[in-house]
Amino acid sequence: MKPTLVILAAGMGSRYGGMKQLEAVGPGGATIMDYSIHDALRGGFGRAVFVIRSDMEEAFKQTIGRRYEQHIPVSYGFQRLDDLPAGFAAPAGRTKPWGTGQAVLAVADQVDGAFAVVNADDFYGADSFATLGRFLSREDDGEVPTYAMVGFTLRDTLTEAGSVNRGCCRCDADGWLVEIEEILNIERAGDDARHLDADGREQIISGDQVVSMNTWGFRQGFFELLRERFVMFLEENSGSEKAEFYLPFAVRELMRDGRARVKVLPTADRWCGVTHKQDKPRVAKMIADLVSSGRYPARLWH
Repeated sequence: MKPTLVILAAGMGSRYGGMKQLEAVGPGGATIMDYSIHDALRGGFGRAVFVIRSDMEEAFKQTIGRRYEQHIPVSYGFQRLDDLPAGFAAPAGRTKPWGTGQAVLAVADQVDGAFAVVNADDFYGADSFATLGRFLSREDDGEVPTYAMVGFTLRDTLTEAGSVNRGCCRCDADGWLVEIEEILNIERAGDDARHLDADGREQIISGDQVVSMNTWGFRQGFFELLRERFVMFLEENSGSEKAEFYLPFAVRELMRDGRARVKVLPTADRWCGVTHKQDKPRVAKMIADLVSSGRYPARLWH
């Protein structure tokens, strides 16, 4: 069975200031998601499941989904604030859903078998999807479930338009993920990066640092483990108006408990995305160069 691609598209992009998932960045009005689907098909994926909000359903399906429904089976799941396990309820003052971990759980009933998770507004490149596809096509015969994460180089994920948050990864000599640390407000500093620590002191991070861009490969049994972690999160945070259940943190806790291990997969491609509005011309130029070099056709969907 071919793996499924789960695309997280429910966020509006507060720093970007609009529904950036629907922004055209390539010839013929192609969006970043169009390139992700195109690359996923070439990488051996057989189905696409979008996580969206119910209030954006009509615009999303009209603008995005119908572009490739004839190329790959497509379905939709909805991330909702009130979609919580029995015994929990959202606090009165909360307006946003509970983060990327909850978003993945929103499609648990639509995924049968191995699957990858990616962000809708990130350009990962064909090699990333091919690498994930090869990993997910193999059986996992280990006692501890083995998952995967595509690792990118920090300097290739920075922008001149402002600061970014990144999951900085520590790996062992064999390429196994050991730890993920979320670092906020990272800015470019030449070939490296900088940020302020909790005491307000400037810290330099190597530009070669491996980071997670939410590009994961999982097996079917992951949903059960993720649901357990979500319950544990809500036991501590159900009254919070802002706390979020992040997918990388859930994976990190499973690793710490010895219930999962994660192989970091290198990729030959550069990441590119639209965190800020000023990023769009840079993304469009990169894609135009890839089209000019023959890496992509001028029209993805006919």
